[in-house]
Amino acid sequence: MVKCPRCGYDNLPSTTYCEKCSYIIKNPPVRQKKSGWNMGTAKKVALIIGIIAIALVLFSVIYNYSRPSNEESLNVIEADSNVQQSSSRPYQLKIIYGGDWYSNSGNANYLQNNTGHGTQLIKLDCASWDTVSVFVEKSDGSSEKMTVQLLRNGEVVAENSTTNSQLTFSYSS
Repeated sequence: MVKCPRCGYDNLPSTTYCEKCSYIIKNPPVRQKKSGWNMGTAKKVALIIGIIAIALVLFSVIYNYSRPSNEESLNVIEADSNVQQSSSRPYQLKIIYGGDWYSNSGNANYLQNNTGHGTQLIKLDCASWDTVSVFVEKSDGSSEKMTVQLLRNGEVVAENSTTNSQLTFSYSS
């Protein structure tokens, strides 16, 4: 038997409160909540950081695989009735001349050197937003007329002619 310290009543040993005056005889057992998240704060922080890291890795992988390649990003699409045509290099240089010639053309960062004879069409490595520079020189010293056309997606956007030995111009869209 357990005696109550306040009133002196004899209580059963398993009693927490006095049956006569309700005074606490011994400390009641502390019940712990049972939870699946019974872990320390450091573990919770590490788990959250891990989830964020995995999300960032997944985002970067998805972003890199969904981006167009450099060649695809230069595509220009034109609609011609029902037919769609695309071009990753929309500019071409057409040199109309009966003799030998030399050309230096393209954007300022990448100029292409070409030599040829007669009329030729040259694909330029320029994007649609580049400023295109053109320099063409006759190699045979002829006084024959030389015409140079700059085409963008097949259409003439700039043209110049001369009977002199050199022809220079630039084009910005």
